[in-house]
Amino acid sequence: MQYNTSVEEFISKKPEWVKSLQLLRSIMLTTEMEETIKWGVPTYTINGKNIVGISAFKSYVGIWFHQGVFLKDPYNQLINAQEGKTKGLRQWRFGSFEEINKDQVLAYVLEAIQNQKEGKEITIERSSKEIEMPYHLKTELEHNKELKTSFSKLTPFKQKEYMEYISTAKRDATKDARLQKIIPMILKGIGLNDKYR
Repeated sequence: MQYNTSVEEFISKKPEWVKSLQLLRSIMLTTEMEETIKWGVPTYTINGKNIVGISAFKSYVGIWFHQGVFLKDPYNQLINAQEGKTKGLRQWRFGSFEEINKDQVLAYVLEAIQNQKEGKEITIERSSKEIEMPYHLKTELEHNKELKTSFSKLTPFKQKEYMEYISTAKRDATKDARLQKIIPMILKGIGLNDKYR
């Protein structure tokens, strides 16, 4: 697997968890998964499908199994971070470097890879409700070619988020203020809620 310099940069910004993140990363790199950055965190994929993500917070480092609901979990380590909301995603948290058992983690990762190859995945049903392009955004896109190009390059999900963001404002002044806020984000190709993902 090829090293991703963005992942090294991510790890360097978490000084208190560098050792733990490097260990988790080394486990991922022993597999056939490809390393990338998605939603601002190291993510490991096969054929473009997300298998595992790793991240660090104040009190723990964690592994996210995107289709973790299918894992056998023999060591009873996986949790659903948002019970009732999260369908397939499962987390494994480590409060210290010493808590990371390399063999156990690798076993879970290899099972996750196998599950993906077998096509085990929960697909999220998207709302089929179409959102109409808000007038304020539509007008701005018609008058700003660069913005229109950038907006068209966003995923339909991100476009929808921006349209909802404008259309849910009650007053015109709020719609205008929101529009001014999102223009630089759209030009950078950033989704409205990317920093929370």
